[in-house]
Amino acid sequence: MIAFPNAKINIGLNITSKRADGYHNLSSCFLPVDWKDALEIVPADQFEFTSSGLDIPGDSSGNLCVKAYQLLKEKHDIPPVKMHLHKVIPMGAGLGGGSADGAFALKLLNDQFELGLTNTQLEAYAKTLGADCPFFIDNKPKLVTGIGEVMEDVSIDLSDYSIVVVFLGIHVSTKTAFAGITPQEPAYDLKTILQQSPKSWQGTVINDFEETVFAAHPEIQKIKIQLLDLGADYASMTGTGSAVFGVFEIGVNLEDKMGVFDRFKVWIS
Repeated sequence: MIAFPNAKINIGLNITSKRADGYHNLSSCFLPVDWKDALEIVPADQFEFTSSGLDIPGDSSGNLCVKAYQLLKEKHDIPPVKMHLHKVIPMGAGLGGGSADGAFALKLLNDQFELGLTNTQLEAYAKTLGADCPFFIDNKPKLVTGIGEVMEDVSIDLSDYSIVVVFLGIHVSTKTAFAGITPQEPAYDLKTILQQSPKSWQGTVINDFEETVFAAHPEIQKIKIQLLDLGADYASMTGTGSAVFGVFEIGVNLEDKMGVFDRFKVWIS
């Protein structure tokens, strides 16, 4: 069986408080985008994990696909499989590609072995893999709070828009990103403003990490400015960076405009 784990972007990302356990509570809208990896799982005599595409750093034992298999094997005694991940979504970009891979592995294994797990059960398993993983089980626009695991359906209509994501290849340290954060509640209600046109978002819907990350990496800020100059109604960094996205009305000739980013990885919806 094969599936295509997709990326996500953050529309708004506010750190609202620091918890007693050291984690931070956040508020954001997670939006799926179609920048995709490919994951295949087939029965095998012994477990094997392989990958292609972008190089995945570290030992494969730490890969979330492997952890997803081990988690379900422990709980449901499933047989060995061969897993192959073709990696396309850039890592360290704030796009959630690794989390998507882990969540889609859970869903594929559930289907492959007819475990009958509900989305609620899969989300509970996904939570143990990582805070962003549960989002990719339902894989629909969500208002996200807590550390990323508290989700609420949200209606957001971008049918008249295209999304451009630009990745510079810069890895932003999470520690660095959090260093300049002072937790506070945002001055806007995200659920309400998402019902309005993206033309009203700029300057109101904020990613709290931009100030610190842009100071350390001004070239990331430059991409955001360029997207706005090229006609985006809204542009923002996603996650803790370093990918930046722009929301453009359909009808804008994006192919001609994107030549300015020819040194970078660019995805257009």
